[in-house]
Amino acid sequence: MATLRPVLMIVDDDPLITDTLHFVLSKYFEVCVAESHIQLQSLLRQLDTLPALALVDLGLPPTPHTPEEGFKVITELLAHSPTIKIHVLSGQSDDINVKRAMSLGAVDFIAKPCNVDKLKDVLLNALKVQNVELNEVNVEQENGGLLGDSLPMQTLRMQINQFADSPFPVLIEGESGSGKELVAGSFHYASKRMLHPFLSVNCAAISPLLAESILFGHAKGAFTGAAMAHAGYFEDAGEGTLFLDEIGELPIELQAKLLRVLENGEYQRIGETQTRISKARIVAATNRDLRAEVRAGKFRSDLYHRLSVFTVKVPPLRELNNDKHLLRDYFTKFYSEQIGQTPFALDAAAQTSWLDYHFPGNVRELRNIVIRLIAKYAGKTLNENQLIAEFDLTEPLESDEPTNLSNEAGMMAQAQRHLQRQANVSLDAVLKTWERAYIGAAMKMTHGNLSQAAKLLNVNRTTLYSRMSTQQED
Repeated sequence: MATLRPVLMIVDDDPLITDTLHFVLSKYFEVCVAESHIQLQSLLRQLDTLPALALVDLGLPPTPHTPEEGFKVITELLAHSPTIKIHVLSGQSDDINVKRAMSLGAVDFIAKPCNVDKLKDVLLNALKVQNVELNEVNVEQENGGLLGDSLPMQTLRMQINQFADSPFPVLIEGESGSGKELVAGSFHYASKRMLHPFLSVNCAAISPLLAESILFGHAKGAFTGAAMAHAGYFEDAGEGTLFLDEIGELPIELQAKLLRVLENGEYQRIGETQTRISKARIVAATNRDLRAEVRAGKFRSDLYHRLSVFTVKVPPLRELNNDKHLLRDYFTKFYSEQIGQTPFALDAAAQTSWLDYHFPGNVRELRNIVIRLIAKYAGKTLNENQLIAEFDLTEPLESDEPTNLSNEAGMMAQAQRHLQRQANVSLDAVLKTWERAYIGAAMKMTHGNLSQAAKLLNVNRTTLYSRMSTQQED
């Protein structure tokens, strides 16, 4: 039997580029191509295997002159396949776009045009790193697999130990990249169910048409293509734990059936009248505000209340203080040993900057930064400027007071925060970024109507077209 090749997802709307990449890279990967965010969503639902790698262009339709669609694709891919290694391949290589892509979870940014053979080597190396991660044994089992000495982490471990042996559901809330699946596994391995299966289902990664069969199973002949009976995840989990990741993505029509299982354990395979009983413990996770989803009619109120009997919040990395150093040291040691490189170090000023950085991409971003620093600075001591070059400091920290963009004092305050947090600021780049943001917003609000967008921005239509053309050339 032939070994299945890893799936490489290419998201780019330029057929010359995708044809070239497909021709060269299909020797090493199972290559799938999508031309837009919408086409990617459809393609992901059809895949039998989660993509291991991705190449993503930032400038995608319907707004190819801005990076926003590309940023959405990065988020979509990571929600669908949390272990995927995403490389951005784009001509929109302004520093602000590079930093934003990295903070969202991309592992590398490659400017167009690129050498395809070198790109192949980069992808194969990323695959090696991914295999190391997938084979990693979760560390510090005495801490439930969760590293950290901060009060939020101590509280989280206490909640896990407190709720681990309860039969009732747990809802894990937390930002993307914060480690919700690790927390779910900790619930399982801290409980008496640890000798039974721990199964994980990503609700964002299963087709709505197949979701019921995947969860509950089906009888032979239940639908076209059902050549034999199939057990679902609830059955396979037995008396173990079933982790439903991205629970907010579960189709509304399936939510009633999930509620029934949670209430009395009963479910049926598709095409059967026999009622089966699930004894699995349900742990669910979401980075959405399910209360807001309930108010919007996208999530059942009764299911939310049933799932959230116990609710735990995974703290964002920005709240973990010195745990940032602990995690850096752990990942530096782990990847240096696995890749066969000498660890890097930080000087005193760089260590202060590391502690001050807010890590919008959470632990996933921290880990990716460590991997890049090992590749660039193995055996060296980094200074503050070398470290800050890896940070996304273009987004101001959250504040209770929104910046008033029509008020000079408000703009000056934001500019001061920016200058304090980023070295070597380019005024030209900042002005271009703001211009691109406003043009992109106007085009989005007017659904791509150039004349209406020009009126919204109070500029001549030809002036707007000229500025958009200049941005594309940049």
